[in-house]
Amino acid sequence: MSDCLFCRIVDGELPAKIVHQDEEIVAFHDVSPQAPTHILVIPKEHVPTLLDTDESRAELLGKLQLAAIEIARQEGLDEDGFRLVTNCLEGAGQSVFHIHLHLLGGRPLGWPPG
Repeated sequence: MSDCLFCRIVDGELPAKIVHQDEEIVAFHDVSPQAPTHILVIPKEHVPTLLDTDESRAELLGKLQLAAIEIARQEGLDEDGFRLVTNCLEGAGQSVFHIHLHLLGGRPLGWPPG
């Protein structure tokens, strides 16, 4: 989708500090970090929200989680911990309508989150 910010990053139209990329997934630093480490993990395929997924995308959703875990290890977050957050729809804080995981770490993360 040409108007999707994340699709434009996937297509190389917009710059991003990419930390991981494979055939299906791209991960890059958030431009407005909420923790010392704040990386977005996205599928290259445009999927607007979690509500737009079903069992046909179960493998992709699993790969997003596995990529986030690999990146957390690479970033040294496997010692003190990290958080994965997925917002769905505006009421939950989703501002870019392309599914993505927020990988957060590098500081104590309180609970409840918001």
